[in-house]
Amino acid sequence: MQIDRIDAAILKLVAVDARASVSQIAGKVGLSQSACTRRIQGLESSGHITGYGARLGHRRLGFHVTALVDITLGTQVEEDLAQFERAVAEIDGIIECALVSGAQDYRLKIVCRDLDDYERMHREHLGRLPGVNTISSSFVLRAVPTRGEAEALFGGAVAGGAGA
Repeated sequence: MQIDRIDAAILKLVAVDARASVSQIAGKVGLSQSACTRRIQGLESSGHITGYGARLGHRRLGFHVTALVDITLGTQVEEDLAQFERAVAEIDGIIECALVSGAQDYRLKIVCRDLDDYERMHREHLGRLPGVNTISSSFVLRAVPTRGEAEALFGGAVAGGAGA
């Protein structure tokens, strides 16, 4: 599916506010509600929109520590990678896991209540993951605001004006 300027505008609006109604989106991109619904359904079925969700306030929820954890495995055999990934998917608190290039094999993003909670997670879970050779943890001191996904992918202001 080829993305045109209207699809790009729809993607921007949905990325900024997934709770926006189809009628609100349609009005901002200049389509009828039914045409906009068809476009959104097409973007979903083609995999351009993979889901909808909320961005949670980790600190407000009591998760005051964010750790970036680099992990090196003993092998690069596909079965070992798959076993590691299945084990990681079962651990509460791991909010991202990426197979990466470079000196490490995986980068995890973990949220914890405090350093004691991270130490418990390290002892009970990370240290027991299959195939792990090394674990290197860094802690986020400050999250720096960025332009957001829509602006980073498509540039410029979001369709319908800034903050729309």
